[in-house]
Amino acid sequence: MAFSLSKIFGSKTSETKDSIEAIIKDVENQPYGVSKNNVLYAGLNELGGYFFFQTVIVGQLHIKCKSGATLTFVGDNFELKLDSDMPEFESENSSIKGRSITKIDFQVEENDIKTLENTTLNAVEIKLKKHHLVFEKAVVINQEEEEE
Repeated sequence: MAFSLSKIFGSKTSETKDSIEAIIKDVENQPYGVSKNNVLYAGLNELGGYFFFQTVIVGQLHIKCKSGATLTFVGDNFELKLDSDMPEFESENSSIKGRSITKIDFQVEENDIKTLENTTLNAVEIKLKKHHLVFEKAVVINQEEEEE
């Protein structure tokens, strides 16, 4: 999974009032899910035989955490809970006022990957400190159709 950091951090010409639509428009990657004030970008990666689910949360979430996070995939008769691979992480400011970027990686077992691939997800939940973010499937507007 590759992210264009310049696109995630936004350009200085973007709106100062942050919205989900503005984030999706600014970032060239497909969103994995959306919540009320944040957009989740995510993907599965493997490094040296270890698998991890890499997430980037873009939006109003701004946090400095030392106690780790949990990510839960919720589907029909299915729930998979993953723990962050590092207990400490911190949001970064972007050039757009009120927008932050939070990167968190979660450990995942190889046998859980196959289960995930064969499951229809309803939501992805991330719990960190006092925050409980629920991301639902993102509906992406085709920008080419929008311009017509």
